[in-house]
Order: sequence, then C-alpha cells, then structure tokens
Amino acid sequence: MTQPDKILDLAKHVQRIAKDKISGIVEINRETKYLALNALIESARSGEAGRGFAVVAVQVKEVSERISTIADQLHKELAGSVADLVSVGETMVGTIAGQRGVRLTDLSFNMVDIIDRNLYERSCDVRWWATDASVVDVLDTPSRDTVEHACRRLGVILDSYTVYLDLWVADARGRVIATGRSSRYRRALGTDVSQQAWFKAAMATRSGEEYAAFDIAKVPALDDAQVATYATAIREGGRADGRPLGVLGIFFDWASQANTVVQGVSLNEEERENTRCMLLDAKHRVLASSDGKGILTETFDLKTQGRDSGFYQTAAGDVVGFSLTQGYETYKGLGWYGVIVQKARTETPPQTVRKPASDSSLGLRRHVA
Repeated sequence: MTQPDKILDLAKHVQRIAKDKISGIVEINRETKYLALNALIESARSGEAGRGFAVVAVQVKEVSERISTIADQLHKELAGSVADLVSVGETMVGTIAGQRGVRLTDLSFNMVDIIDRNLYERSCDVRWWATDASVVDVLDTPSRDTVEHACRRLGVILDSYTVYLDLWVADARGRVIATGRSSRYRRALGTDVSQQAWFKAAMATRSGEEYAAFDIAKVPALDDAQVATYATAIREGGRADGRPLGVLGIFFDWASQANTVVQGVSLNEEERENTRCMLLDAKHRVLASSDGKGILTETFDLKTQGRDSGFYQTAAGDVVGFSLTQGYETYKGLGWYGVIVQKARTETPPQTVRKPASDSSLGLRRHVA
C-alpha cells in the first residue's frame, strides 16, 4: 500500500472513530438530560424533602448543556477537518492512480511489443525455410530418400530454434509428408490438413513474400499444445514467383514463450501479488495470463472506448492499462492487446462498534467501543 493510500485509510479511520464517539456522547447526554428532568419532577413531588435533590438535578442539567455545546463544537470542527483530510487523501490517491494507469499502459505496450517482435521473426522464418532445398525437393521429387532428408533437415532447424514445437511439409492435396519431430508427434505424418485455414491461406498466397498467420489454437496432432501457426506456400524451384507445390506450416510454442512474457513484466513484489498481466486477441479472448487462468476460455471485459491505448478505473477501483498491437516491420499484427489489471487496494476494515448497553441502576446507557 502506498503512503497516500495509508493516509487516506487513516483519515477514514479517524472519521469513523470521531463519528462513533461523538454519537456516543450525544446519546449519553440525552439520557442524562432525561435523568435530570425526572429528578426535578420527583423533587417537586417530594416537596421540602426533595429540595436538595433539585439543586443537584439543576447542576446535572447545566453540565449536560455544557457537554452538548462541546459535542456540537467538536462535531463541527473535527468533522470538518477530518472531511478535508479525507478529501486531500482521495485527491492524492486519485493522482497516484493516474500515474499508475500511465505506467500500466506503458508496461502493457512493452508486453505486446515483445510479442510483436517475436512473431515478426516467425513470419521471416516461415518464408525463409520454405525455400530450403530439402523442403522444395520433397515436394518436387517425392521419394523415401527426399522425405527422410527433409525430416532430418527440419529436425536440425528445430534443434537450433527451440521456440517451435514442430515444422510440417504438406503436399498440394493437404497431406503432411514430412515433419521435424516424427518420433515425438507420431500422429502428424499423414495428417490431412487440406481443410485447415492455415493450409488454405498459404496455398492462396500470390508469391513467396506472403505468408499466413493465425490466432492461438490447440492442435490435436501436437498433443493439444497451444500454438501460433505460420504458413506459406513452398514454390517450384524455391522461387518467390514459382508454382505452389505445397505448404510449410510452422508451430510456435505459444504457452511457454507467452508465459515468459506475461511473467516478466517489471513489477515489484507488492504489485505482483495483486496484478494480472494478459495478452488478448482481437475479440478480447485471453491468450496468456500471468495467473494462468482463463487461457483460450475467458473473454476479458476490456473497455477501450475506441482507444488504441490508455487506462481506466473500474467500479471496484481496479486500474486497467491496455495497448493495441502496433505490429513490427512487415508483421502487421492480429489486433491483439497487452492488458494489465491492478487490483484496488484493500482498505483497513472498520472497527466493530457494539450497541450501547443499559445500566439498570442509573437509568443511563453506557457506550461501549
């Protein structure tokens, strides 16, 4: 909790105490007045015998009136000052919240920017590897030898680029004929991907300079792993203007790489306990989250109000900073957002005030705190 938060909490705590105690004084004083009035009535009925008691009753009444005056002054002076203190505290907290919002917005931009730069490299990889001789040959002159050579070549690439789960070569009919990890993902070879969106989009590319990128999804043949899929056509002769022979699909290991990004946001230990860092797709579906919750199942209620970036405070007092992907170089992005939610501070709970208890011997009610 920040110092302004503590000041505001203390001010509200003092405000509650002042209100409760002054109310207690007023309640007791009211009972005292009733007691003095009853004493005057009884003394009048007792005649000469009650004269002395009447003097005491008058004095009690005078004391009660003085207490009333002091209580009124205390209420006006203390309540006003405490209210001003609370107002100052709220202003300070509001200022801090604004500064915090700007910081969260910057951090959310940094988060999505890291992803953009990372995925830009994936778009370069898929276009480059689609021109590899072994990848072109396995489609141009398919045979047992060219398939084995292509699988070995894809395996070598995977050993060097550890951010991928697998690389697939599919022929023009959409049948996977070569993979880089056939021993690990045995179901991949022979898989029919002809109806997969990434295959269709890659076959429809107009040149080797184009590629297809897709939102995060689970791939059954990769043991339901979460992947970002990039694909492009493998062209005759490895030329950018060559006839499409098939498709190269590469599967980015999303879960582990994205988790590193959302967990790596620069937060102090206190912030980390009440902050959630997320990556959302264009429909605000959670793609990654620092708390590990809602991934690919939760749609976050992000209120951008048409802005590409900014922050806002929820009704619960949470501060939300967000930033829309700006893309990087030739990677234009997929409309994703970086979002950071910092929970509202927890106020000091008010002290329990029990109701006044009756004192049967005096007819007074004692205020117990």
